[in-house]
Amino acid sequence: MLNRIDLRGSTEDPRRLLPRAAIDVSVATEQVRPTVEAVREHGAAAIREASLRFDKVDVKQLRVPKEEIERAEAELEPAVRAALLESIARARKVHEDQRRTDTTTVLAEGGTVTQRWLPVGRVGLYVPGGLAVYPSSVVMNVVPAQAAGVASIAVTSPPQKDTGLPNANILAACALLGVDEVYAVGGSQAIAMLGYGFTDEEPGCEPVDMITGPGNIWVTAAKRMLRGTVGIDAEAGPTEIAILADESADPRHVAADLISQAEHDPLAASVLVTTSTELAAAVDAEVARQVAATKHVERVTEALSGPQSATVLVDDVEQGLRVVDAYGAEHLEIQTRDPRAVAERVRNAGAIFVGAWSPVSLGDYCAGSNHVLPTGGCARHQSGLSTQTFLRGVQLIEYSYDALQEVAAHVVALSTAEDLPAHGAAVKVRFDA
Repeated sequence: MLNRIDLRGSTEDPRRLLPRAAIDVSVATEQVRPTVEAVREHGAAAIREASLRFDKVDVKQLRVPKEEIERAEAELEPAVRAALLESIARARKVHEDQRRTDTTTVLAEGGTVTQRWLPVGRVGLYVPGGLAVYPSSVVMNVVPAQAAGVASIAVTSPPQKDTGLPNANILAACALLGVDEVYAVGGSQAIAMLGYGFTDEEPGCEPVDMITGPGNIWVTAAKRMLRGTVGIDAEAGPTEIAILADESADPRHVAADLISQAEHDPLAASVLVTTSTELAAAVDAEVARQVAATKHVERVTEALSGPQSATVLVDDVEQGLRVVDAYGAEHLEIQTRDPRAVAERVRNAGAIFVGAWSPVSLGDYCAGSNHVLPTGGCARHQSGLSTQTFLRGVQLIEYSYDALQEVAAHVVALSTAEDLPAHGAAVKVRFDA
C-alpha cells in the first residue's frame, strides 16, 4: 500500500525526494478573503451567513449559552471524563514546569537589564470539528495558555448539524477547564471573528491578541491573512508521522502507528524510514491486515496510498537521521536499538517519541506533552505549542547617572559611525552643565 522510495547509496538532498502533501495556502487565502473581509465589515451577520453557506447550519446564538456548556459536562460519559481529567492533569504538570522566570542582569553598578515574561492578554483557541472532533485539542490549547497566565480565553469550534452547537465533548472539556466563553463558529469565519470581534449582537466578541489551534486549509489561510493583526501559532497543514526504524522494530507496532495518523485525514502523511527491507515488507503486510479491520478504511487507504506517504529505504541509521532531519516531521517515532541515544541526535521534529512504548497516540492524549505541532517541514525552524507560545519577553532597562556616564562615549561613537548624531546628543545632553 505504501509507496517505496529507495535512498540507499543516494547523495542527493533528501528534501527533493521525500513525500509531502501538496497544499497551496496562497490559493486558499484568496478564496477565503471575501469571507474574512465580510466578517470584518459586518460582524455577526456575516459569520451567520458563512456558517449557513459552508457548514449548512443556521446558528441561533454564536456564543454558546453557559447552561449548554454545563449540560455537556453533566452528561459526559464517565470514562471520557476520567480520561480528560487525567489528560488535563498531566498536561498541566508539564506546561507549568515550562513557565519561565524573570531574570535581571547587572552590567555595571547601577546598570541593569531585566527580562520579564508577560502573558498575552487575550487569546482565541480554535478546535477542529470536521471529519473528527477533538476535545483533546481543547486541553492542548487551554492548558498552556492558563499556565502562562493568560487572563482571557475564548474557544471556538464548528457547530454540529444536529444541535447547532460545538460537539458536546468539546463543550464538556471547556467546562472541565473552567472556560465559559465558547463560540459555535468554524472555518475561516471563526478566525476572522476572533481577529476582528463583533458588536452587532449581544453578547459580542472582543478581538483577541493571538490565535492558536490546528484546522483545515481554510482555517490556515485565514490565519495567514490575519497574521500581524493578531499573533498566530503556526500555519498548520495535514498531520504527519515519520518512523525511523531498524530490524529490531515490531512491524505490528509500526503499522498501527502509521495507520493511526492516516485516520485523521485523506491528506495525512505516514512515512516509514527504515534500514531493513525485511521490516518494510512485514510492515506492508501488517498495514494491509490492520487497515481491513479499522473503522475509517477509505480515509486511511487514501492517506496511506497518497503521494505524501511512503516507505523510505536507507543504508543505515546515520542516513536515516539525515533523512528524518530533512523531513522535519510533526511526529517522529524512533523504533531502533538504543532509541534514546538515536532520538537525542535528531535535530528537526515537532515531537520525538522514543522507543516501542511511546506511540504518537500517547502524545495525542495523555503523555503530558502538547499535540499542536509544526507540520510541512516547519519543525526545522519552529516549535510546537507550549507555555512559551503565550508569553512575551519584555526588557526593562534601568541605568543610573554613573552607569550611563560610564558607557556614554561608546554610545556617541556608535551613533557617529551610523550617522545618527541625534542619538549621541540624547546621551550627551544629560551631562551638559
